[in-house]
Amino acid sequence: MLRDRSLIPLSHQHQHALALCVRIERASPIGEADLDVWQEEVSELFRSEIGVHFAAEEQVVFPAALRFSELVSLVEELTADHVWLRENLARTEAGNMSARDLSALAGRLSAHIRKEERQLFERMQELISPEELASVGERLQDALKDAHRTCTLPTQATRLRPTK
Repeated sequence: MLRDRSLIPLSHQHQHALALCVRIERASPIGEADLDVWQEEVSELFRSEIGVHFAAEEQVVFPAALRFSELVSLVEELTADHVWLRENLARTEAGNMSARDLSALAGRLSAHIRKEERQLFERMQELISPEELASVGERLQDALKDAHRTCTLPTQATRLRPTK
């Protein structure tokens, strides 16, 4: 299903986070020498975009979805994901994740994003009227105003190298 324009800003942010997840997956196993720079990049994306993104979903999207009984358990799962992801993203800020932890974080974040895109957003677009979705979009614009609007570029250490 084509994404409703009211949800597109969240989908764009999902693309930024998924790009990082793919790069972490392709770089794995991440060596000890590169672990700090990877954690810094993840931490930067959390500070500049993911934290604001989670708050916008929790303040705007999830309440709109909770009006529909069939979406309650899904929203509860997504909220629990946010708790786990915040805790682990905070660990990148402290620089105390192993390569395995970082890989697990990327996997969980990727699965979370796909669940939002394929399940939550799809059902919301089917259940909520276009006028209500437009209202959600307006509130999202305000909630996302402090997020960076560009994709973070990889550093020299975190950019993928061609495989041989």
